[in-house]
Amino acid sequence: SGTNLNGTSGRVSFVLGLMGPAKAVDAACASSLVSVHDAVADLQQRRADLAIAGGVQAILNGRIFELREASMMLSPDGQCKAFDASANGYVRGEGCGVVVLKRLSEAEADGDRIWGVIRGSAVNHGGASVGLTVPHTPALEQVIEAALSEAGIAPSEVDYLEAHGTGTTLGDP
Repeated sequence: SGTNLNGTSGRVSFVLGLMGPAKAVDAACASSLVSVHDAVADLQQRRADLAIAGGVQAILNGRIFELREASMMLSPDGQCKAFDASANGYVRGEGCGVVVLKRLSEAEADGDRIWGVIRGSAVNHGGASVGLTVPHTPALEQVIEAALSEAGIAPSEVDYLEAHGTGTTLGDP
């Protein structure tokens, strides 16, 4: 929209009459995940009693396609084949995903429908690696270990895993 991102989060809070932290998170592909991580922390630290977290992608400028294509990041056949031997790039798209989060004890007391429980989360950056878009295995291992530690569970107890596949031979392994 050509405005600061923080205006959107503030406007949503204004329209819905919400008080508490209103944040815009820009962490590239991880923005939605980081917003959920921050929302969980706000609930745990009692800065909020309810959190709305999510992400929106609206492609308002075609120049980004040109830059991604020049970097050979986009799939030339228009299909994202993450974790597949024929992966040759990703496909850009628009969308929105939002979750409403509460502390489990309060959701149970209020009789809310509970779709899932987030027992722990962690965020990090790959640091210095082979390249900006190249996954750094030690950092990935660290963040998974931190999330499991935060949750107080063993890897065998994980019921669901959200994987971030780039659809490229460089990023997916």
